[in-house]
Amino acid sequence: MKGRGFMGKIKGSEAIIQCLLEEGVKTIFGFPGGAVIDLYDDLMDSKIKHVLVRHEQGAVHAADGLARVTGDVGVALLTSGPGATNGVTAIATAYMDSIPMVILTGQVPTPLIGNDAFQEVDIVGITRPCTKHNYLVSKAEDLIPTLREAFHIARTGRPGPVLVDLPKDVVASMVEFVEKKPIRMQNYQPTYEPHMGQVEKACKEILKAKKPVLYVGGGVILSDSNEELTTLAKKLNIPVTMTLMGLGGFPGSDPLSMGMLGMHGSYTANMAVAKSDLLIAVGARFDDRVTGRIDAFAPHAKIIHIDIDPTSISKNVTVDIPIVADCKHALTAINSWLAASGENLEEVGATHNQWIETVNEWTRKHPMAYVDAGETIKPQFVIEKLDELTGGDAIITTEVGQNQMWAAQFYKFNKPRRLVTSGGLGTMGYGLPAAIGAKMAFPDAIVIDVAGDGSIQMNIQELATSKQYECPVIICILNNNYLGMVRQWQELFYNKRYAATVMEVTPDFVALAEAYGAVGIRCDKTSEVEATIKQALEAVKKSTVVLDFRIAREEGVFPMVPAGKATTEMLLV
Repeated sequence: MKGRGFMGKIKGSEAIIQCLLEEGVKTIFGFPGGAVIDLYDDLMDSKIKHVLVRHEQGAVHAADGLARVTGDVGVALLTSGPGATNGVTAIATAYMDSIPMVILTGQVPTPLIGNDAFQEVDIVGITRPCTKHNYLVSKAEDLIPTLREAFHIARTGRPGPVLVDLPKDVVASMVEFVEKKPIRMQNYQPTYEPHMGQVEKACKEILKAKKPVLYVGGGVILSDSNEELTTLAKKLNIPVTMTLMGLGGFPGSDPLSMGMLGMHGSYTANMAVAKSDLLIAVGARFDDRVTGRIDAFAPHAKIIHIDIDPTSISKNVTVDIPIVADCKHALTAINSWLAASGENLEEVGATHNQWIETVNEWTRKHPMAYVDAGETIKPQFVIEKLDELTGGDAIITTEVGQNQMWAAQFYKFNKPRRLVTSGGLGTMGYGLPAAIGAKMAFPDAIVIDVAGDGSIQMNIQELATSKQYECPVIICILNNNYLGMVRQWQELFYNKRYAATVMEVTPDFVALAEAYGAVGIRCDKTSEVEATIKQALEAVKKSTVVLDFRIAREEGVFPMVPAGKATTEMLLV
């Protein structure tokens, strides 16, 4: 294969690899098949590392995990038909959380499209609702421009997954590899710079607010604007709450941090939003899990909303001052305007002291806590010990359910891109392949998948991927022999009728780990938790580790806002 910068006729499969190289792609995740066999053959001669997963959903989740921790575009390669459809759930996961990805799918030759050929599906039609954009490359001359455009769309504006469907004959064709030029799309021009008139309006409201709250979403992580956000919060003494996707956008252990808000957010965060007079939403989309009953959400507050996606503005909650812009650019402009305003910002911050004291009093009265149960392991204690023993510096991926919420509540995320979780779609089986993607990106990092005994079985086959590529991660299973979150709802609202949530047959996770060549460790006493985690942190230097913590079976996630209730109507125990 020719090196970078080569111009001239090459095979379509070689051109695809050249495009990946010029986009800086070093690792892709995939599973081969007949429709992409030419591309796989040429990958053997390239510098790109291909990671063979054990299921196509795992490939897309792993690419997603890599994208979240690096900010780069993740790439997955799937074959046609069932290979492509197996990836749809993971594509939707990335779409809901605005993760930059390019998914390459094989397709039957163009003359057979529409003839119900072997392993043919309309993957473009199937994924249209869950991709930022998608393409069917029907002509060889469109191959290279389409791939370059796909990466541009995936990483710019509000990021998201872009699918490119590749018919086998197009991949095998000879194409002209032309020089890359700046991409300009007339119908796609994201707004990065804020309107200064809106910035001025926002700043004037910020200066006169007595009970402001910063409400931070995943957009702060995606735009790498955590430093600008922290500057604003500290300069003006403004308490900060984060969505699940925003955790790490502001240091979780900072005195101004109120933790997560919403359905399983802290009492402090939910009360502060309800009592605030100004809500500054940055890179958040007012998801139903955050707002609860909309008519009772921030009822006394004027709302400033910063988001690069204009369709998110006033979509769920009507806002007073919209700012359509990249979060980093908008926060930079706000900080600059405030610095040049002539106001004494320390004095402005001091006017919030009474508000901060009110916030702190809520925390003192209703801290994020749990009831000790002696030698019966509480899952919250496990997460606290993980935080303590890793110095809060691990990359934490999660499955979905109670395990996810306990991780969000009790691990203090002080840096961005350290929490890797399925927020919008809530996809069970996400954590293990995402952990592999994160570890591939940062081989020296400690990567821990916090899992439940139900979720981990969705993609547990990826233990083989971890073993094959010497990609050691820790899988921390909080094992209660239930589908825990649904069971909790059944306990509270369905008279403890545990319909289809009892895991009557659960594998021996220690033996299963060993079958995959991993280390398995079981722990069923509180007094052994710390030693077990220390053992895992040592063992993971050489091997993937599966920890089976037998936790209190009917432990719940609290606080909890019941469906249809206001966020101030929290169940605390």
